Amino acid sequence: MIAYFDTNALVWLCDGSLTGLNPKIDRLLEEAELLFSPMVLLELEFLYEIKRTKRPARDIQNKVERELGVRLCDLSFETIANAALDEKWTRDPFDRLIVANAKANGFAWLITSDEVIPKYYPRAVW
Repeated sequence: MIAYFDTNALVWLCDGSLTGLNPKIDRLLEEAELLFSPMVLLELEFLYEIKRTKRPARDIQNKVERELGVRLCDLSFETIANAALDEKWTRDPFDRLIVANAKANGFAWLITSDEVIPKYYPRAVW
C-alpha cells in the first residue's frame, strides 16, 4: 500500500500535527509506504518564498525523510505529466500534478486537507 502527502499534509506531518485526525490516516502512517511528489517540494519552496511557511522546502524534505521515513517519489516526470493530461478538473498545476502522481503510482492514497481534490480523486483522505 502506498500513500502520498499533499503539500499542506506534509507540513502538518513535519510539525507533528497529523496524527489523531482520522483513523484511516493513522493506519496509512503505520502501514503504507509514504511518499510525496516532487511537485510538493516545489510548492513548499514557493510557499516559503512568499512567507506562507516558515521552513524552506529542503529543510522539510530532510526532516520527513530522515526522521519520519517519508520519501520523495522517483516516478519519471514523463509518467506523471502524462497522467496529469487527464486531470482537467483544475487549472492549479500543483494540484493537478500531485493528484496525477498518486494516480500514476497504482491509484495510491493521497492524504490531503484540500476540499476539492476528494471530489475528483476518490482515494483522497483527510
